[in-house]
Amino acid sequence: MSSNEQSDWHGMQTPVLFNHHIPLEINSTTIQHIDLNPIESTPKAVANGERVLILTPLRDASVYINKYFDLLSELTYPHGLIDLAFLVGDSTDDTMAVLAAELDRVQKRTDKIPFRSAKIIEKDFGVLHHQDVEDRHSFAAQGPRRKAIGKARNYLLYSALQPEHSWVYWRDVDIVDSPSGILEDFVAHDRDILVPNIWFHRYKDGVDIEGRFDYNSWQESEIGLALAASLEKDVILAEGYKEYVTGRTHMAKIGDWRGNQDEEIPLDGIGGVNILVKADVHRSGINFPSYSFENQAETEGFAKMAKRAGYGVYGLPNYVVWHIDTDEKPGNA
Repeated sequence: MSSNEQSDWHGMQTPVLFNHHIPLEINSTTIQHIDLNPIESTPKAVANGERVLILTPLRDASVYINKYFDLLSELTYPHGLIDLAFLVGDSTDDTMAVLAAELDRVQKRTDKIPFRSAKIIEKDFGVLHHQDVEDRHSFAAQGPRRKAIGKARNYLLYSALQPEHSWVYWRDVDIVDSPSGILEDFVAHDRDILVPNIWFHRYKDGVDIEGRFDYNSWQESEIGLALAASLEKDVILAEGYKEYVTGRTHMAKIGDWRGNQDEEIPLDGIGGVNILVKADVHRSGINFPSYSFENQAETEGFAKMAKRAGYGVYGLPNYVVWHIDTDEKPGNA
């Protein structure tokens, strides 16, 4: 550049064009924007204000509902972060009325007990098997029963899960005792899927035998894999029946509430009495198969499906939640 050109250049003002994009404004009330990116499931769930969805399927459960809400009211996780949802189906007793009355009682309170919201879903599936212990836990009933429960769980899940939920806590209605801080205890483990051990109280001659209840939480075995490989794909395996010996290691047999409650073990199948799930596991399509998935259905099929998708499934053998004694097991078989 010559001296004359340089002089001319310094005498000019360079135009600057600021090309800011004008935001796109959407005013239609029929369009909703949902951003799932901020929704996380972390070990610091309370501090982060993470929402929990508690799901409970119900059928002929009126006698258990009062105790259920007594225990739920004792949960120390902030109730303002908890949403409740129930599915009532194929009931022949007064489950719906008792549930509605209890919810109304709890939600009318003026203290910190009421929950953020509550929802009741009603759906009948045409289930015909009876709810008595002998019929419900017979070997012949297991396949159809587990398929029906899986379907009920899925209807409840898809009717209740909202974008704001970080955790899904499946809790059966017939729990008789559990730690009030169970949600905080479980989220601290930061696992995709986590279950406790399930026992029951039974007193003989004034002594509690501390019976083991849930044999659906297990670690797979070579015997179980070989058995499944030999079966038709539509056959559903069930634990604790002489018809199929699986050789699996059951968490119910290896834990003790007197031990370290934070001890974890990996699991391949889980029971459904008490499950904490990161909500994104469900959002990713992991549900409760109402059909045979790797020769399992419902919660055990859910665990198999989750592991196939790369999620972690764990149990706490020394963290015990107490179930009602249904008398179908001798105790510590």
